[in-house]
Amino acid sequence: MNLSPQEWRERLAEQARNRCGYCLTQEVVSGVHLTLEHVIPQSKGGQTDDSNLWLSCRLCNESKGVLTEFTDLQSGSLVPLFNPCTQIWPEHFTWDETGTRIVGLTSTGRATIDALDLNSEFRVRARAIWVEADWHPPKD
Repeated sequence: MNLSPQEWRERLAEQARNRCGYCLTQEVVSGVHLTLEHVIPQSKGGQTDDSNLWLSCRLCNESKGVLTEFTDLQSGSLVPLFNPCTQIWPEHFTWDETGTRIVGLTSTGRATIDALDLNSEFRVRARAIWVEADWHPPKD
């Protein structure tokens, strides 16, 4: 399919419900446009197609870089990072009771949290403000 980056972005925004595929930050809440991301980087053979493109926030995109796997500290195993194109977020993650921290349910979830620093102090503080305003976590 020969789409422009803007056409890809619009198409994926609808599928992703305008949220980051990793941390679920809502574009409207953050006030910053989500980026079009190759889940498997082009430098590692990733294609520009539906099976490899998703939206991510800048923090997740920059933290992930070219990573495709990371060590799950609990098991000590090197595991693939979460793939928002093919995997279902609630099967690998949940929110803690405050709605500010992401909890890994699987080795992939835990490794992704660590690799992308999904619970950095900055992110948790921002989420606390969003929770107070009843904007977070996303409801669906």
